Amino acid sequence: MSKGLAGIMKQAQMIQQKMARLQEEAALKTAETTTGGGAVTVRVNGKNEIISLVIKKEAVDPNDVEMLQDLIITGVNEAMRKVHAEMSGEMSKITGGMNIPGLF
Repeated sequence: MSKGLAGIMKQAQMIQQKMARLQEEAALKTAETTTGGGAVTVRVNGKNEIISLVIKKEAVDPNDVEMLQDLIITGVNEAMRKVHAEMSGEMSKITGGMNIPGLF
């Protein structure tokens, strides 16, 4: 194996190790957002899991369930965008800005 190819292989292996470590750390990364003026608060982690969902009593209106559904959806989507943006930034540092499909 040539020196150049060996160097590339070693570099790829280092990137792979850093990516595996980042994926382990993803569970520790969190993002939180509120919608409806604080009526709904959502916290998610970097593994696309909802950690907590808080709904204030005044947001629960049996005659307007659709509004509450919209607030929850908006909150979850925004929290996911935040945590994905953070994870993408970390991944970009590891890959040197190279866009690799399927990663965060």
